[in-house]
Amino acid sequence: MSSPSQQAKPEPYRTEPLTVRIPEACRLTGIGRSKLYELIADGSIEIVKVGAMTLVPFESLKRLIAAGREGRGL
Repeated sequence: MSSPSQQAKPEPYRTEPLTVRIPEACRLTGIGRSKLYELIADGSIEIVKVGAMTLVPFESLKRLIAAGREGRGL
């Protein structure tokens, strides 16, 4: 029988953010700020405005990358 100190420790629970700000969206995707705004303007990326703050839903970024991987272009 193993002692409590030798038992496997559970990994910490990780959650994805609901939204990220523009600089973080650029960092996560590797897309430049100007291109990100182009993708927002053409509807490829959703945004949520909260006052003056622009938030990008994390799921929107994941869909964009998935579309690129499936050959549907950016």
